[in-house]
Amino acid sequence: MTLLACVDIGSTWTKAALVEPASGRLVDTRQAPTTPGDVVGGVLAATEGWDAPVRACSSAGGGLRLAVVGYEELISAEAGHRAALSAGARVVHVAAGRLDAAALGRLAAATPDVVLLVGGTDGGDATVLRHNAAALTGTERSVPVVVAGNVAVRAEVCAVLAAAGAPVTPADNVLPDIGRLAPESARAAIRDVFLTHVIGGARLSADPRLRRWVRAVTPDAVLDGVAVLAELRAAAEAPGVLVLDVGGATTDVYCVPAVDAEQASLHRAAVGVPARRRTVEGDLGVHASADALRQAAGDEGLSAPGDDPLALGEVAAVVALRRHLRAEAAYGPGGASARGVGLVVLSGGVFRHAAPAATAAVVQRVAADRGGAGGVLAGARVVVDRRYVLAAAGLLARDAPAAASGLLSGLVAD
Repeated sequence: MTLLACVDIGSTWTKAALVEPASGRLVDTRQAPTTPGDVVGGVLAATEGWDAPVRACSSAGGGLRLAVVGYEELISAEAGHRAALSAGARVVHVAAGRLDAAALGRLAAATPDVVLLVGGTDGGDATVLRHNAAALTGTERSVPVVVAGNVAVRAEVCAVLAAAGAPVTPADNVLPDIGRLAPESARAAIRDVFLTHVIGGARLSADPRLRRWVRAVTPDAVLDGVAVLAELRAAAEAPGVLVLDVGGATTDVYCVPAVDAEQASLHRAAVGVPARRRTVEGDLGVHASADALRQAAGDEGLSAPGDDPLALGEVAAVVALRRHLRAEAAYGPGGASARGVGLVVLSGGVFRHAAPAATAAVVQRVAADRGGAGGVLAGARVVVDRRYVLAAAGLLARDAPAAASGLLSGLVAD
């Protein structure tokens, strides 16, 4: 393979990068409007004239909408929520405890693409997990279910759901023991469900090429790219990396913090704290979610921005970073804070297409925020992903890691 077209199908724009996999050299970049109803049209427009196979990720149509159903909110539901975020899903609903008619109604109203069913440690109490599996079989809409709870009853629970016609995928328990989070198996299962039922379905396109092209949900691909970037900076004085991606519909924050010195010396990680973290804010976007963004700004005590995209992007950055820090605090003293990162990468069209001086002014204003966001940028080097290579690097990370590193080397050197 001489060249490869790495494509990110977004809700508003479809971005394409022509890459030489052998070296990671970026040959060309393009973008085209995402075509509603059939996203394949946008992919073909963005890659027109390129003699290269397509490898893609997608967040079109709002990405993967996921609901978490757990045993109780502070343990199982929170573990499932974190596993879902690490998989690049947008968590649209979290339920805890026994599902009754009212709870099922709220779940249905959230219209998830997939339900992550968790609950109980391995070998522990399974009554709620059994109850919730049976309750889900009584819903009118058959939603794919990933079962990632107590493994002692996993086969039984999967059989109950399958007998009712629900597409079901088993995974390892996200919380096998109290205090130990194990999200990777659930993350892989969620990815498979996304590819089979969202990309393989007709919601985005009936064209069979889409199923061949798409390998991941976009936030999952970007998170893989951020992990590669963090590896490149492992020897830096302040190696932690945070990426702030402001989009038309959502604002995503990705963080791979530096390993705490004490944890590194003991060769262990903080219990229950994932090494790669991500938060997604579905109400913070500069186009589709602009009205919700203005409301969120008011809730944070900020002045509501007008219609200028960069002003909207600035407010989205502040609110998203404040929320991310609050989420980081939930990890407790074992979780490294996003304030300790050495490199902050700004991504998204509002930053890529802005003049460098205008972007620098935005960075200064965000750094001055006293509500928490300023603590992330203070002392960090801030760069803009103007070539939009993080998603492309993530698409290359698994089978062409050297190419992914080569593609991101420019960001490290900026």
